Amino acid sequence: MLLKSLHHVLCKTLCSSVRPNFIVKGPRPNSIICQHRQARALFTMEEVEKGFREDVNLAAVCQMTATEDKDANFRAGSYLVQRAAKMGAKMVFLPEGVDYIASSAEKSASMAEPLNGKMVTGYAELCRQYGVWISLGGVHEMGPVQPVGDKIYCAHVLLNPEGEIASVYRKAHLFQAQIEGRMNLQESSYVLHGEHMSKVVDTPLGKVAPMVCYDVRFPEMSTALTQQGAEILTYPSAFTQLTGMAHWEVLLRSRAIENQCYVIAAAQTGKHHEKRASYGRAMIVDPWGCIVACCHDGLDVAVADIDLSYLRRVRTEMPVMQHRRHDLCGRLEGSSSKTNDDDC
Repeated sequence: MLLKSLHHVLCKTLCSSVRPNFIVKGPRPNSIICQHRQARALFTMEEVEKGFREDVNLAAVCQMTATEDKDANFRAGSYLVQRAAKMGAKMVFLPEGVDYIASSAEKSASMAEPLNGKMVTGYAELCRQYGVWISLGGVHEMGPVQPVGDKIYCAHVLLNPEGEIASVYRKAHLFQAQIEGRMNLQESSYVLHGEHMSKVVDTPLGKVAPMVCYDVRFPEMSTALTQQGAEILTYPSAFTQLTGMAHWEVLLRSRAIENQCYVIAAAQTGKHHEKRASYGRAMIVDPWGCIVACCHDGLDVAVADIDLSYLRRVRTEMPVMQHRRHDLCGRLEGSSSKTNDDDC
């Protein structure tokens, strides 16, 4: 409990300069790790809402506590989208389990919908209403292409401002952890592995690579997507409290640093039911590894500028992708792989 409290205070300290009163266009000026970047002007939320800065390329990262109540979850998601749109975001990132988090594997499977079901259709309408892209970071998708028992997919769906499905990625790495007396989760007991890499999607923010939660522990996937042109890696998640306290931030910052990409990680937080709670701390990390946006506890949204000129500067000044020793380590495959969208 003491460790959790100290970690909570640290996160609040790191995030206090970007939320809730203003947004940082670039790094926190007082951050030691961000001295590589020149401090740039801060601007108020009122200026954002009035469109005062037209050059800002805002992404919104969201945090929520989903339960088995689909309607309540959709109301929470709708509120976050509305709030993000008002703040000037071009794209809104919602977490894994945005549709629901059920109390059993059997219930999770039974509550799943097809991608043309009520949940995705409802978010598509929000895209049209607010003129934004939406990342549904993980919905429970009914009916795999070739049904296998009662298992379902965890699908990361990108919707464009016309409400059309721009991309579907089905989670490839499924979480499994057995820690005596603390945790026993077997995602594969009711979810099917996705068979293909995601594709890199052109959006107003830049080139987005959809992934989901546990994928963050497999750096070869993010590197392969970066080699395909990704500028923004996404990890919508429902991290457990135990693993989140130990690994969440360091994993996200590592993926950002080694690929010189922005990382956007929407998150579930708090208690979903008697058996499960999530860590939270939804955040955006820049290509130098700086946390440039972080949600407070509970239902929240935070925004940050996705500055592609800065990304290009980082890659030019330290061209790590050009320094890879493919002669020693081989090349990562995946650039020509069939994507999930071929199944849609």
